[in-house]
Amino acid sequence: MKRIIKMSVGLLLCSFLFTSCYTYKTTVGEGAKGTQQVTKWNHYMLGGLVRVKLSDPKKMAGDTKDYTVKTKQSFVNGLVTYVTLYIYSPTTTYVTK
Repeated sequence: MKRIIKMSVGLLLCSFLFTSCYTYKTTVGEGAKGTQQVTKWNHYMLGGLVRVKLSDPKKMAGDTKDYTVKTKQSFVNGLVTYVTLYIYSPTTTYVTK
């Protein structure tokens, strides 16, 4: 019985350690010319299945025509997702101008 419990706990820990952090990168125009960066969180529920509120990269870029957009789940986003038991699952959008 103890062996089954230990294996179950071990599998649970491994599932949290080996979850993937996904990243999407998009280049608009010729891409970022500078290093100025704007960040904003995207809000999802139920492990990312239900979209609540997303950031708008065009608004984040302002008047700039050339910029790079990267959306990923940062360490802090992953920590929040873990603490809320995957009920709330944020990601972060980075716009580099």
